[in-house]
Amino acid sequence: MEERKTLKSGEFLVKEIEPKDIFIPEEFNEEQRMIAESCRDFLENEIYTNLDEVDKPDREMMKNKLKKAAELGLMGISVPEEYGGFGQSFVTQMLVAETIGAGYSFSVAFMAHTGIGTLPILYYGNEEQRQRYVPRLASGELLGAYCLTEPGAGSDANAGKTNARLSEDGRHYILNGQKMWITNAGFADVQTVFAKIDNDRVLSAFIVESNLPGVVINPDEHKMGIKGSSTAQIFYNDVKVPVENMLGARGGGFRIALNILHMGRIKLGANVLGASKKAISDSVQYANERKQFGTLIATFGAIKHKLAEQVVRTFAAESANYRVSKDIDDLIEKYKAEGCDKGQASIDGISHYAVEAAILKVYSSEVLDFVVDEAVQIHGGMGYSAEMAVEKAYRDSRINRIFEGTNEINRLLVVDTAMKRAMKGDFDLFGEAEKSYECIVDVIAGKEEKAEGYYEEKMQTIRNFKKIMMIILHGVSKKYERKLIYEQEVLNNLSDIIMEIYVAESTVLRVAKMEAMKTRDEVAVYRDIVDILVYDAAFKIRKSAYDALNAFAGPSDSGTIGAAVERLTHIHGVDVKEARRRIANKLTEDNQYKF
Repeated sequence: MEERKTLKSGEFLVKEIEPKDIFIPEEFNEEQRMIAESCRDFLENEIYTNLDEVDKPDREMMKNKLKKAAELGLMGISVPEEYGGFGQSFVTQMLVAETIGAGYSFSVAFMAHTGIGTLPILYYGNEEQRQRYVPRLASGELLGAYCLTEPGAGSDANAGKTNARLSEDGRHYILNGQKMWITNAGFADVQTVFAKIDNDRVLSAFIVESNLPGVVINPDEHKMGIKGSSTAQIFYNDVKVPVENMLGARGGGFRIALNILHMGRIKLGANVLGASKKAISDSVQYANERKQFGTLIATFGAIKHKLAEQVVRTFAAESANYRVSKDIDDLIEKYKAEGCDKGQASIDGISHYAVEAAILKVYSSEVLDFVVDEAVQIHGGMGYSAEMAVEKAYRDSRINRIFEGTNEINRLLVVDTAMKRAMKGDFDLFGEAEKSYECIVDVIAGKEEKAEGYYEEKMQTIRNFKKIMMIILHGVSKKYERKLIYEQEVLNNLSDIIMEIYVAESTVLRVAKMEAMKTRDEVAVYRDIVDILVYDAAFKIRKSAYDALNAFAGPSDSGTIGAAVERLTHIHGVDVKEARRRIANKLTEDNQYKF
């Protein structure tokens, strides 16, 4: 079997791969589909039948829901078999994250437990710690929480003031401090807590059992959304944590925190997909029932536009999520083959794709915000009523742009991490930027290769987008040099261009691969998705490029680079009205999201 070609994190900016080299959701195997179906059945039976109850702050109720999920084996998907789990691939973990993502507040509690509540111990614990905690976390006997954020240290995680000092007998660390916004705080049995030992510059991590004397858990916060999720402050007052409960090495906590955040970001990218698909299904079902002026609103062009745009953005986000998920799986297997411990292989494989993790966190969470906003609008006045599921979806969605590092932080990480990867020698980003800048005259003259064929033309357009990115990167690097880090608005322009490139490329590759698996007629509506996505991306990239250009370029460069931007974002006209109508028609015929 021919080996699949994979790219390093961020390398997509300078290289491209063929459709056969990416994984697409249409390739899920039977076992993966069955696991997803089990998740959907659980939501149907345990969540949707009691949705108003799930939306209330009831710690005991949520704890019981989690334990019921554990009885079905859903808590052990990521956990290796030797620790009582099922040892599923990262792609399967992402599929579970997506499917459970349609579960409103339950989704938040579930993902916190199975992700940041369990995986720090699995990935960074020693064998004794793993054996003591991980099987019980996988079975639901214990429930987990992750305690990083503090009142004075939000995005700046290392600024936390929680402190640990070694006891005189050397048997315990005495923990003092405060954590806030802790998911599952109200019922978690085990906490991963970050603190600085003595006057250390960086954090260390500890496994803290919630029943230890001195652990004080506040009442749950009153929140805009995800009301059924327990979120509270936790205080540590001279808590005696056994020395054997230090997680990893002294001072290693900051690295643990960063790497677990990479994992949380990428899984959130999948998690919000499930919420998007659920909101789209709710939207179309309402549109297929609601009449105005004696006509179903699903037949109105304005509603078709909304429904189709929900689909286009969700399908695109999904394409990008599963593309990188398989890359992560392959890298994990490579590390294991080289003799790396399973836990270390997993966290190294996930954290390697930090650029893509930040992209997916930002793009997917903003897609969900768009989708639920349009879902409320499609429902009209009823969408504003607490009787409707979309009202809960709207409120619940908003936290995702704050979770796992704000979207503002992650936008900066997209660019910063890509540049750092390049400086490490992973790929020649700056060399390609220099080359693209030197070829501006040829670009303006239209000397680039002419592509023939539908997908070849789309990929040529995406190559042009990459050239824009390179030209702008070259310009801002020359203008600002080391001070570029302080030009956050310009970095955001670059980040937005990079995100559009990755998502558009992933979607084109997916549909091209689909067409190789199916007939042309079967994928016609997916070509419509590609047409709309790439067409819109061209205009978004053009604006981001001009915003950056106007910030860094003087009169001599502005006209030349501007002409190149115009040339490289030129795209053939697309009848987006009819394309969206065809997408909306499929959605209304299916009466649910089935793309």
